[in-house]
Parts: sequence; C-alpha cells; structure tokens
Amino acid sequence: MTTAAAPAADSGFESVPKDDKRITRGWTFYDWANSVYPLVITSSIFPIYWGSVTKELSPKTDVVDFLGFQVPGSSLLTYAISAAFLLIALVSPFLTALADFSGRKKLFMQIFCYIGALSCAALYWFDKSTLVVSTFIFIAATVGFSGSIVFYNSYLPVISSEEKYDSLSARGFSMGYIGSVLLLVICLVLIMGHETFGLETGHATRIGFLLTGLWWAGFAQIPFATLPKDPGRPAGAAASDSGWVLNGFRELGKVWDQLQHLPNLKRFLLAYFTYNMGVQTVMYVATIFGDKELHLESTALITTILLLQLVGILGAWLFAKLSERIGNTRALSWSVVIWCGICVAGYFVQAGWSFYALASVIGLTMGAIQSLSRSTYSKIIPENTPNTAAFFSFFDVTEKLSIVIGTFSFGYIAQLTGSMRNSILALIVYFILGLLFLLTLRGKKLREHTAVGAGEVLAPPPATPNIGMPASR
Repeated sequence: MTTAAAPAADSGFESVPKDDKRITRGWTFYDWANSVYPLVITSSIFPIYWGSVTKELSPKTDVVDFLGFQVPGSSLLTYAISAAFLLIALVSPFLTALADFSGRKKLFMQIFCYIGALSCAALYWFDKSTLVVSTFIFIAATVGFSGSIVFYNSYLPVISSEEKYDSLSARGFSMGYIGSVLLLVICLVLIMGHETFGLETGHATRIGFLLTGLWWAGFAQIPFATLPKDPGRPAGAAASDSGWVLNGFRELGKVWDQLQHLPNLKRFLLAYFTYNMGVQTVMYVATIFGDKELHLESTALITTILLLQLVGILGAWLFAKLSERIGNTRALSWSVVIWCGICVAGYFVQAGWSFYALASVIGLTMGAIQSLSRSTYSKIIPENTPNTAAFFSFFDVTEKLSIVIGTFSFGYIAQLTGSMRNSILALIVYFILGLLFLLTLRGKKLREHTAVGAGEVLAPPPATPNIGMPASR
C-alpha cells in the first residue's frame, strides 16, 4: 500500500482485464500504424528524396543554406534527427509524469500520434523552395513518433500478464514490420510506376509521404478505440496543489527515488543504454554505409531494407521463444553476442552475397533485441507501480540519448579515420559493455522491493519467477 502525496491516476487502470484479446489485439495495431514512419520516412524513401532535393539546390558541393548557415545536406538531415531526439528526451519525462498524475495516458498518446501523422502528411509539400520549413516539419514528425511510443509502451504492463509480456511485445513488433513493409511496397509501386499514374517521380514520392500520415492516423483509430479509457484525475486529487506542472515534477522525483533502491533496474538501463547505441546506430546508418562504402544502387538498398523488415518478424518470434526457455537476460546476452559478430563482419563486408547475408543476420537480431528489451523492462519495473508511464519515460530517454551518442560517435570516427568501416568496427565497444552489464544480472531475482519516496514503501509484490533464468517447470 502506498501513501504517495500526489495520487497516481494509473490506479484507475486496475480494473482493466489482463490478456483480453480485444484489448491486446488493438494495442498491437499501433505498431502496425506507426511503424510506417521509421521505415518510409527515416530509413528508405525520405532520405533518398532529401538527397535529391539538396543536390538540386547545390549540385556540386551539396552545401545548402539553412537559416544563414552553410551546411552539407546530408549533415543537415543528421542534425535534424539529433535535434528531434534531444527534444523528446528532454520533454517526455515531464509529459509522462504529467500523464500519470492526470490519468490521461491515452490522450497524450493521441496528441503525439496526430502531431507525427500530420507532419508526415505535410511533407507532401517538401521541395527545394520549402527546405527550411520542411526540416522543422520532419523534426515534428520524429518528435510525434517518439513521444507516442512512450505512452504506447507504458500500456504493456497494464493490459498483459507478466508471463505474456514477451509474446505480446514480439507480436506488436511483428505487426509493425508487416504493416510498414506493406505500405513501403505500395509507395514503391507508385514511385516506380509513376508514368503509368501520370505523375512525376518527385510528385509520386511526396504522395508516399502523404499516404504515410494517413496510414498512421487511420490505423491508430483501432488502438484508440480498444485501449482502456483514461480514468482521469482521481476524485481526491487536490486541484490547488500547485497545478499540473509541479505535480508532474513531483511524480518524476518519486520515480527517481525508487530508482535509487532498484540496483537491478539501473543495471539493466545501463546495459540497454550501451548496447542500444550500437543497435540504433546500425539501423540509422545502414543505408548510408551501403551507398557510400559499397556503392549500392538505390533499388538494392531499398530491397535490403525490405529484407531487414521481413527477417525481423522471424527474429522477434524466435527470440521470444528462446526467452521462454532460457530467460530474458540470457536471450538478450546471446543477441548482443551476435551483434558483436555483426560489427566484425561489417568491417570486412563487400557488395554482393556477403552484404545480403549480413543484412539477414541484422534483421534477425534487430527485431529480437528491441522486442526483448521492451518486455524485459516491463518485468523489472516494480509490480503494480502506479506510474508506469513515468518509468517508461526513463526507458525512452535512455533510448533517445543512446541514439544521439551512438550516431555522433559513428560520424566522428568516420570523419577522423576516413572510413565508415572503422566506425562499424568501433561499435563493438558498446556491445561488449552492454554484454558485461547484462551478465551482472544473471542469476538474480530482477524485480526488487522499492521505496516510493522518503518514508513510503510499496508492499512486497507476490513472488515471481526469476526472469533472468529459466522458470522452474
């Protein structure tokens, strides 16, 4: 029993049935809805279109004018991604704590969803005359995607029983892979057959951005209709208690106090922070590496991206099954070991069959490590915690900061040494560190008792199996 000073609205979700098929199916459809953004916008079509626009503005040097600064076009896109991730990393802790206190988890998820979807649709008007405005629109789309994911992830322990975290998380990732590949194929048909539709290539591409926004917002209506309603602020909440702003920071303070008494959770976050630097960096630079180092054609690159998505479905499912047999931390450890091998292979890979083989392995472990990380974190956070969104905010901030550091170090090493192969090899350091932190969790009962704040202690949770080791049969 908790005696928190400010009531936490997540307590209103206590009556939500666990493992309700209608609710869990609806939840997975948000992966189906929003995964088109990272595939179409972040990874494939948008970067290619961006490059064509900046090349049109500066055919010889690729240096463009942005708010009075002369910036290489490729660097400008990277800076925009970094700015978006830094912004959401700074803002999301406050917003998620606010959502927990106010009991409006779904509302915040909807707000960020619509910001992202509308921004994607607005990229329809992106051309050389709107570069500056479109850059900020792209940042808004990235913030919308990242922000909505925080609240989406925080529903996992609300709607699912612990023993089904892994399978439900994997099912969500699989839905995302399938949905995003389907839309990418539609966009490719539109672009490659643009003459059949009476369109120019650029116009057909921009229609793809519009379709991405419509797909995202449209299919998001399924989870919005099936996820439990926001309970709203508890009736006993003090309306004059310094308003939402201070209460939001108080909620964050209580989560921070709990983390001081959760060494295993802190170890996992540290492990995730380090190995995720490598995972996310590979995901963001794969297209650039294939283009600059291997000199692959754009069609080959997009084919590779499709391969990553399809194999990722199998990987998420296989590692979910593996975690059932050997435990989450062991399954994650094996995944990180494979990523170490990927770094070594990436240093030597050449265009041809070896590149596609490496891409297959990346796809196999990419979905697995993301899915298992999300479900493992859901198992480690305190059971029945009244502020799941605030805990997932810390998880999200960890991810975003790791992206900033990982991608920056990749670019710096490439600039310093003159080869992205050296950058790929250097990423092994992050994976080794992540593996070492994961190994400190083996053999431990990961979920711990915790203090809510000064003098406030949560009641001990019921005994749960050690998720770092195989459950007893």
